[in-house]
Amino acid sequence: MTSPQEPGADPLDPRAHPHGHTHQHGPVEPVSDRLRRVIAAVLVPFGVVMLAGLVLLWPGGAPEQEERSGVGFDQQHEDARVTELTQHPCEDLGVQVQQGVTGPCEQATVEVTSGPHAGHTFTEVVPPDATKRFHDGQEVVVAYAPEAPEELRYSVVDVDREVPMLLLAAIFAIVVVAVGRMRGLLALVGLVVSFLVLTLFILPAVLHGSNPLLVAVIGGSVIMLATLYLCHGVNARTSVAVLGTLVSLLLIGLLGSLFMELAHLTGNTDDQTGLVHSLYPGIEIKGLLLASILIGSLGVLDDVTVTQTSAVWELKQAAPTAGWRRLYSAAMRIGRDHIASVVNTLVLAYAGAALPLLLLFSIARSGVSTVAFSELVAEEIVRTLVGSIGLVASVPVTTLLAALVASADRPPAGPAGERGVESTGGSGPWGDGPSAGATVPAPSGRRWGAPPGRRRATNPRRRRKR
Repeated sequence: MTSPQEPGADPLDPRAHPHGHTHQHGPVEPVSDRLRRVIAAVLVPFGVVMLAGLVLLWPGGAPEQEERSGVGFDQQHEDARVTELTQHPCEDLGVQVQQGVTGPCEQATVEVTSGPHAGHTFTEVVPPDATKRFHDGQEVVVAYAPEAPEELRYSVVDVDREVPMLLLAAIFAIVVVAVGRMRGLLALVGLVVSFLVLTLFILPAVLHGSNPLLVAVIGGSVIMLATLYLCHGVNARTSVAVLGTLVSLLLIGLLGSLFMELAHLTGNTDDQTGLVHSLYPGIEIKGLLLASILIGSLGVLDDVTVTQTSAVWELKQAAPTAGWRRLYSAAMRIGRDHIASVVNTLVLAYAGAALPLLLLFSIARSGVSTVAFSELVAEEIVRTLVGSIGLVASVPVTTLLAALVASADRPPAGPAGERGVESTGGSGPWGDGPSAGATVPAPSGRRWGAPPGRRRATNPRRRRKR
């Protein structure tokens, strides 16, 4: 049993600590027609432009190369299986190991199971200090080099992880749907949409030579519009989150471009980037770096803007008479906690991805400033700090937009100056379902509230006395 809130207590007062708990999580008051038109006037043209850009820049698949280079990922791969594994002294196999390394070498017999040479076998020697180990019957992936000598045409490049990866994906989908139900299912659909846009549009368009920044803006915007509206519905609340995300992405793009120029970052700092540039010289590597910053920040931005918008709407439902200033102040108290956790999350995410790099620099003899200001590390610092600035800025921007929209309407008066009653129905294309603040006329013969004038007696005994 919960105790009711004290009369006159302010639900948005940070000093108020009511002991009751509400379980009313229904939809909130939709915005007015005027605000719907304003939101539509901003988002509809933007959506049309993004779809037009998607059509104009559609690559139609990755560009075909006349011949494979045979380096890196540009190799012909086939499936294979380890059929036998034996141990021999490394000297007998002609393998030299580092000083201090002991133990026998393993010789794996591998059978190719796909491609034109299915059934062909070859041997692969594994030194004792190798991190990759094999076992009998293990499925592996081999690279085929047709121009190499016959005994060197096949080599093991990786193990086959298809079964465990698909199993993990299935467990993930089951958990999301079991907990999130319909919202979880829609989130999975949004994830599929993001993957399709990334693999069918963004990556092939960049390979075809389109500007990486323009491709990332169009592709990221399409992903944002599709996933947010799919998961959270076509309503004013989601539209405000979209607007807040767009403003933050614009800020990230401007800051990223500025500090990439000031720091003279080229984006060509690792083997993968160098390999891509050598295979496709027309790709703008610097634009690719900025595009990666935008796309990497988009997922966290969606979480921040949706959370802040929902907080404002819930606060408005708790205090229907609150103005936008009070809503903004109350929601920003939530947002400050969100900022602290999100910034830490982003920094740790980038640090986790660059952990081997950090280990190498931690044992380097160069000074901290020399290491931190090198291009390899400066690129990660710019990526982290620019993304964090955009995330932090998204909190006040989105909260302000949501507070202005949520507090823009006032309950209209009912017929003949009577006060309305909160309805439980009504929805619209930009509304949030049933309204918590809309009004309906009072039923015939009844008046809501306390009408002026003398009230008629309803007690039968008092009527008889009269």
